[in-house]
Amino acid sequence: MIRFRLKELMADKGFVERRVITITEVASATGINRMTLSKIANHPGYSTVTENLDRLCNYFDCSLSQLAEHIPDGSPGEKVVRDNTKKTEGQKRGKGK
Repeated sequence: MIRFRLKELMADKGFVERRVITITEVASATGINRMTLSKIANHPGYSTVTENLDRLCNYFDCSLSQLAEHIPDGSPGEKVVRDNTKKTEGQKRGKGK
């Protein structure tokens, strides 16, 4: 599985610049749809096009390896990432967060 580090990069950039970096700001600066950025940030294993990766690397002035990491199938890290994305029954029915 591929894990994107978008939230970490936003936090790092915000810390350096002493301000909050929002998904809306990243969307505006990169031309990537806000919903796509949200999926990249919040859905482990989300698949996106290489153009988006290039735009994000340019925006954050980082390498691809700083933006994304490979988590081997069956590794403990993959289980943690997948377990954290499970929805409650209320979420599955559209109730609650």
